[in-house]
Formats: sequence, structure tokens, C-alpha cells
Amino acid sequence: MFEFRIAATSGAARAGTLTLPHGTVDTPVFMPVGTQATVRTLSPADLRAIGASIVLANTYHLHVRPGEDVVAQLGGLHRFMAWDRPLLTDSGGFQVFSLEGFRRVSDEGVEFQSHIDGGRRMLTPERATEIQWALGADIAMAFDHVAPGGADEATSRDALERTLRWLERCRRRHGELADGRQTLWPIVQGGVQGALRREALSRILALGEWTGLAIGGLSVGEPKAKMYETLDGLGPRLPAPLPRYLMGVGFPEDLVAAVERGVDLFDCVAPTRNGRNGTAFTPDGPLNIRNAAFRTDARPLDPTCDCETCTTYSRGYLRHLFAAGELLGLRLLSLHNVRALIRLAGAMRDAIREGRFDSWAAEWRRRYTQPESA
Repeated sequence: MFEFRIAATSGAARAGTLTLPHGTVDTPVFMPVGTQATVRTLSPADLRAIGASIVLANTYHLHVRPGEDVVAQLGGLHRFMAWDRPLLTDSGGFQVFSLEGFRRVSDEGVEFQSHIDGGRRMLTPERATEIQWALGADIAMAFDHVAPGGADEATSRDALERTLRWLERCRRRHGELADGRQTLWPIVQGGVQGALRREALSRILALGEWTGLAIGGLSVGEPKAKMYETLDGLGPRLPAPLPRYLMGVGFPEDLVAAVERGVDLFDCVAPTRNGRNGTAFTPDGPLNIRNAAFRTDARPLDPTCDCETCTTYSRGYLRHLFAAGELLGLRLLSLHNVRALIRLAGAMRDAIREGRFDSWAAEWRRRYTQPESA
């Protein structure tokens, strides 16, 4: 049930299929983020309509509210959120970074002060694994320590060593629980220090066999050039048979650059967060629908897009929704942005299968950075 097959390559870019208990995922793929068992403003029917094949949910947030026991009693995460396709759960490791003022890190785990009720909760590698098991996602992520972007070598080393120690504990606990319905993926840390990344990968692979690998600790404040440089150094060393998941990356230009470097899976809140703030992803670059220039613009948001937003509404109407503070505007731009990334992943798959990814990427960048029209 956890099989990855590469169907075609074009340079370092790969097109493949990932088979999971709840379905097959074509890669490269973008995973919408449903942190609290929902992708903000979008229903499962919306996600199916725009072609989402796998969704991410978050262990820490679902543990805090409503609690994994509630989700389990209601039939597991798939039934709870009415999503019958594959699910991946992040371990809560990103919250070690994002909730810095509300946590205390030790080798035992992380003590969080809940942002909901102020209560304290201890999340250990074993507990994170158990929570994900109770949630029932297809893919569970190992609990990791994410260092801030641009962290110095000593800080990155400390986070890396802790991540590897936690990984062994996650692997042991997952092995005790395993019955074949869920797989565990490790996370390669090491900041932007190439030597640390290579060391982390080597030590992870030495622990045994895996069904996939994640690259974490990027897109957390470091310059984009450093992220690309890190992927350049790591990519050629990643085992070709395993799917590669770049965590927390979701701007169009970053997806293209990462696929160019051999990455297969992505997730990010960028499409929905930007959508709620009035920014749309288009082939001609980002478009701010709040701009007064769109007040009487009868054109669709993106004439090339097949989503409900673009096939039904004008830019002028969308601008009106944001100017009036209407919630429909948030939904429509979020819907479009997620569809835009799903379409982008599909276009990359096609280009890879046709052996023309490099030329496709060059043309895509030309239009995205030098649009002929807005």
C-alpha cells in the first residue's frame, strides 16, 4: 500500500505515482493544508472539485482541539473531516518553531503552553506517534526540531541531533503500533549547512528502510537562494526510489524550482492565506484583487483557469467582495489559489512525461516574471 513508482524523468525532475491506503497520488503534487481538519474556507467537495488528491492535517492542533480521542471515537480523521482520499499528518515539529514563545524544548520532548486554554501539554516523540496513529492518516511524520531560518551551525547541529534521537524513538513506537495501515516518514534537518544535511541523510538511511523522505527546516526565514542551494546539495544524494517531500513550501516559483531539483511533494498555507488577503496566483505573477484598477474589470481572474472563481465571476465582482468585507471573497480566492497550484503541479507532470521540463520551466518563468498583461 506504500509504493512509489517513477513514470518519467526530465533532468532531475520526476513524475510518478504514490500508492497509499486511501488512494493513488500523482506526483509532483501540492497538498492543501487542513491544519485543524479543514482547509480554510473550503469544503471537501470543493477540494475534490479542484483535483486535490491528498491533504495535510496537524497533529499538535488536533491534539489540543478536539483531541485525538474525539477524532478516533468519530471514526478517525478521514471520516471526521469527510475526506476519503489520502491524508498526511505533520508531527507538531513545526510548532516547535512557530510557537517559540509557548514551548520549552528538552531531549524528552516539547512542553507546550496551549494557545487555546493556557494548559500545559508534553509532546514527546512517542506521544506524537501515538496521536498520529489515533488520527489514522496514511502518512505520519516523525517528530522533529525545526531551527529558525539562518540559524548558525551550532544551533542547527543541536536541532539535528535532537531530531535524530527523536526519530529513533518515533520509529520504535510506530513499529509497536504498526499493522500496515500507516507509514512513518523521517525528516532531514540541518539548516542551510550542506554538510549537516548530508550527515543527517546518511544517518537516517542507516536506521533502515523507509517509504519516503521529507526535507524540513526550509522556508522558515532563510533567503530563497539558500533554500535552493540546500536542495542543490542534497538532491543528488537522496535515494531515487523514495518520494521526496519538501515541507512548508507553496509559492509557485518555489514549486517549479524544487521540482527542477527532484522534489515530489509540497504543502503550504500560502495559497489560502494569500487568498484571504486578496492576492491571487496567476500565470502572470501574483495579482492583488484589492487594487482600484479592477473596480470595473469584467475579465476573469485568470482566463486560463477552470475553477469556479474564474469561470463564474469577474475581477470587478471579486474586488467588490473584498471592499465590502464579504466572506465569499475569501473563499473564492482561496479556491482559485489552491486550484492554481494543483494545475501547476499537473502542468509540470505533463512536461516531465514529455521530456521537456527545462524548456517548460524557462517559458513559465519568463511569463511569471515578465507578464505580457496583468
